[in-house]
Amino acid sequence: MKTTKLVIGIISIVLFFLISMQSCAVGVGNSLAENGEVSGTAGVMLAFCMLIAGIVGIATRKGIGGGFVAGGFYLFGGLMGIANYGSYSDLKIWSVLSFIFAAIFIIGTIRTKKNNPDDKE
Repeated sequence: MKTTKLVIGIISIVLFFLISMQSCAVGVGNSLAENGEVSGTAGVMLAFCMLIAGIVGIATRKGIGGGFVAGGFYLFGGLMGIANYGSYSDLKIWSVLSFIFAAIFIIGTIRTKKNNPDDKE
């Protein structure tokens, strides 16, 4: 599970750059169109949640508590993205991916804790 957390963390950090660039472009488009959508801002928030979760996941991949924190950031970012996607349809894809990463981190941490009940962190 340590390797999985490392790989997902690295993917999240790389995706931060892609999602944030797309979201900035969408935000400018929303401002120019004056359509009242906030999908660009939601995308930037999702990107930062993925960055934070990726860093936490990498830094605490050998422990128990960090998996729940990273999973929480992935869940929060995914909820924010899915609630505000508007015309930015790629945000749905990134939100679902964030939910998948959250499930992997949370379920993996629970399974690790069940296998090693004596580990304190």
